[in-house]
Amino acid sequence: MSKRIVVVGAGAIGGYSGGHMTRAGHDVTLIDAWPEHVEYMRRHGIQLSGMTAAEKHSIPVRAIHISDVQQFCKERPIDIAFICVKSYDTEWAVHLVKQHMAPDGFFVSLQNCINEERIAAIAGWGKTLGCIASLVAAELYAPGHVKRTVPLGGKQHTVYRVGEVHGRITPRAELVADLLSSADSSKVTENLWGERWSKLVINSMRNGLSAATGLTGNQRDAREDTRLLSIRLGSQAVRVGHALGYRLEKMLGMDADTLALAGEGNSDALQEITDILAEGAKKRSDEQRPSMAQDIAKGRRTETDFINGYVAAKGDEIGVPAPTHALMNGLVKRVERGEIAASPDNVRGM
Repeated sequence: MSKRIVVVGAGAIGGYSGGHMTRAGHDVTLIDAWPEHVEYMRRHGIQLSGMTAAEKHSIPVRAIHISDVQQFCKERPIDIAFICVKSYDTEWAVHLVKQHMAPDGFFVSLQNCINEERIAAIAGWGKTLGCIASLVAAELYAPGHVKRTVPLGGKQHTVYRVGEVHGRITPRAELVADLLSSADSSKVTENLWGERWSKLVINSMRNGLSAATGLTGNQRDAREDTRLLSIRLGSQAVRVGHALGYRLEKMLGMDADTLALAGEGNSDALQEITDILAEGAKKRSDEQRPSMAQDIAKGRRTETDFINGYVAAKGDEIGVPAPTHALMNGLVKRVERGEIAASPDNVRGM
């Protein structure tokens, strides 16, 4: 019998990944809190698109409201629960489906930030896996519609990195990687925590900055002031990660040590990182916006406390200050509260 899979949070990443797993013939149920989104998917399926015509798919899916999860008591237990909600919604999402899990069922954090500990506090470490979605850049831009604004990774870039918290390769981690390979390239990693922090470095360079300025990804990297600020954010995040003992991976072609030096004023390192960012911008759609900028545009709560705020807090905890992250976290909150409008002027002088 095939594994029963649920995706809690069928937004950009959850909808994209869950839709492709469904397209591959897996037993997937999408759960979401946005009523119009669920109703559209029920009537018309989920509409996925990308940067090429071949990426356009209309996929019939099973989609339910969170209020209907109680129906699971009449169905066979859940084998794999992908948690794809915003970080601040992690705990309730795990509680929502925990009682319906099979005895050997487990959870996979397919989220930004670092949420495995929150899941494990509820479900147990033995039922917790992590998965980094590296360079997907998807957006839920209308009910039932998810678009990807960067090219497929394929053999050039492994998108999904699945890992056990203890670092060993297990059959269930290999199973999850195989499931996600229906959406894009995937692998099992023995370095979950290093992969997690590496993704956090990228998110901390980009998400809050675009949210605070209103700039798209390409606009942010094209301007010298915001590009240099992004690099400084990345540098501080790398220093905190290294101090925590993480083995950082290459980040969109950027070496961690080189990024750290670039943000600290090393001219050779700065030129190398600048060239990498410029090359990366050529491959993205001009519409690409990080998830936090999408949240600001939609009037939603952001994950800033779990990205820039998290880097700043961890830095303070171990005595490796990340002051630019603290400033960025506070700035995004001001935009989020409506005290100021998103504008490049907000970061002038940072």
